[in-house]
Amino acid sequence: MTFKEERVKEKIEGWTPRTKLGKMIMEGHISSMEEAFMEGLKIRESEIVDVLLPNLEEEVINIGLVQKQTDAGEKSRFKAIVAVGNRDGYAGLGSGKAKQVRTAIEKAAMDARLNITIVRRGCGSWECGCGKPHSLPFRVRGKCGGVGIVLIPGPRGLGIVASESAKVILGLAGIKDCWTRSFGSTRTVPSFAYAIFDALKKTYRLVTPADWVG
Repeated sequence: MTFKEERVKEKIEGWTPRTKLGKMIMEGHISSMEEAFMEGLKIRESEIVDVLLPNLEEEVINIGLVQKQTDAGEKSRFKAIVAVGNRDGYAGLGSGKAKQVRTAIEKAAMDARLNITIVRRGCGSWECGCGKPHSLPFRVRGKCGGVGIVLIPGPRGLGIVASESAKVILGLAGIKDCWTRSFGSTRTVPSFAYAIFDALKKTYRLVTPADWVG
């Protein structure tokens, strides 16, 4: 057992559910993340995600220094952006602030778990048509602040044509092949990351003909 697995196990063993969804999971009424989303209850405890997705991975996207002017003087804190995902259709993005970098990362990782979402995957590229969930089923657009991004389905073997931060987030979501087009102030890493996450969330907001058949 790795250090990460031991840490997750200790966290779950000492967990006392405080919400309805957490109690349903502890009692065995819900055993998968799909069932948790079908209940329509918001995830308010990060332990829920650790229980239902034990193979979740974390990646730090950005760490910056933020300053605030107060009556006592200038107050500085670190702000971290962390992405989580199981590389199989689930991804989350969160932020956290603290005086220490480690604490900021831990807060961001917890926030990312609370923002976990299902990502619809497919083969929407006219150049491929293999039918396997290696890319996106259709083109989707995301926006945050002054940054906009378009995710375009790509054929198998293409890889992720994007910046490093975009590759991390898309990879954690389980997307292996796609093109990206970005607009606006893309150098603003937090806004760029949240624009990508906004696009991923929209993959389940659109209804496709396959949904009607199902």
